[in-house]
Amino acid sequence: MGDISKDIKSKFINNKVKALINIIYTANWINSHQNEYFKTFGISPQQFNILRILRGAGEPLKVQIIKERMIERAPNATRLMDKLCDKALIERLPCPGDRRVVHIAITKKGLELLSAIDLDFNDDLLANLTEEEASQLSDLLDKIR
Repeated sequence: MGDISKDIKSKFINNKVKALINIIYTANWINSHQNEYFKTFGISPQQFNILRILRGAGEPLKVQIIKERMIERAPNATRLMDKLCDKALIERLPCPGDRRVVHIAITKKGLELLSAIDLDFNDDLLANLTEEEASQLSDLLDKIR
C-alpha cells in the first residue's frame, strides 16, 4: 500500500496538509491512468465523459447542458465535441425553433464505442477498497466540497 510521504519523499506539518497533497497527487495519478486507458479507444477522458452524458440523457442535449454536467468543466468542450463529431461519435442537430441553438446526440457508432469500453473497463484503480470503504471515501470527498 502506498504512503504519500514516501511516494513524494516529503514530511507534512499536519494531517490536513498531508490529506490535501494526497488528494491532489491521487487525482493526478488517476488522471494519468485514465489518459492512457482511453487513448487505446482513440478518445480522451473528457470525450468519454461527453459520450457518457449523452448516453445517460437518452435524448439530444444542448451544448450548455453538456458543459454543466461534465465532471471536468472544460472551457474547450466545443472543441472536444468537434473532435467527437469528426469521428462520427456524436452529431449536431439544429433546433427547429431557434437557429442559434444546437443539440448534440450520440450516434450508433458512439454507443458502440461506449459498449466496447463498458466490456473492457474495470475499476481496478479502486481494487484495494471494499464497497464500504469506497462509500466512505465518496462521503468524505463530498464533505470536503
